Amino acid sequence: MININFKHSLIFFNLCILSSPFYFLINNEPIILCLFLILFLGISHGSLDNIKGAKLMKLLGYKSIFLFYTFYLLISLFIILSWTLLPNTILLIFLTVGAYHFGREDTIEKIKLNFFFPEILYFLKGSSVIIAPLYFNRQETIEIFQILNFSVFETSLFRDYSLIIFLILSFLSSILLSSKRNINFKSLMIIDFFSIIILNYFLTPVLAFTIYFCFLHSIRHSISLIFELDKTFKVGLKKFIKKAIPLTVITATMFIIAIYTLDNFYRLDEAIYKVIFIGLASLTFPHILLEYLLEKNEKRA
Repeated sequence: MININFKHSLIFFNLCILSSPFYFLINNEPIILCLFLILFLGISHGSLDNIKGAKLMKLLGYKSIFLFYTFYLLISLFIILSWTLLPNTILLIFLTVGAYHFGREDTIEKIKLNFFFPEILYFLKGSSVIIAPLYFNRQETIEIFQILNFSVFETSLFRDYSLIIFLILSFLSSILLSSKRNINFKSLMIIDFFSIIILNYFLTPVLAFTIYFCFLHSIRHSISLIFELDKTFKVGLKKFIKKAIPLTVITATMFIIAIYTLDNFYRLDEAIYKVIFIGLASLTFPHILLEYLLEKNEKRA
């Protein structure tokens, strides 16, 4: 499985290099394309949560899947409501949890050490997705934060030296997570880090995030799901697509309805920014909680 993910990282690295001159040619952020990619490629990696939810309910001794759907939707609605009331707090939590999630899920082979050392490394590794746009495109990133109702203060955390330190720690964490592994795994971790740097150096924050989220994070997670469905990649891919379509379409439809509604109050690009990031936050929290509870209860079983 490492070999196929290594090939994926190489393809993604080349995509990052090729996308940079393409962006300069169009000289405009293709926000509609970003939305389309996130709705149909990015979100799809979580579209098997219903299957995982059914598995979790079975492990917990519940026969009905209705309880899972209820809690999943309630958590999503709670995040959306909380964002409107406490945008600063929820966005900070989302960025922190998101960094940890990106770092952990993009690491194919998890390390097993005592205390919280692995969790710290996962957070630092994934923090490059958050820190790189702040370093290379600070003003544009801050403007997006403001659209999301986040009150930005020019603190020491936003200064160049602080951001560079975080990026260095992110790179070092990738090295530590890949220590004592085969050469393909080490190369994969390093290539992924520099792919994120290249994206954020040349592209706008939203476009860089879209390419990372859809073509690295989502595809890598989907690859693991494909092999869970079947040991043969082609067969597993067919099963994955068939099972992923229903929830992907439902979620995409809800996002489009939300954009149509917000378009009455904001500019179209602002409405899309809000729906992308607040929508992803509302899905990320229950998704991560589900992954945690499932992993914890599988170990007990």
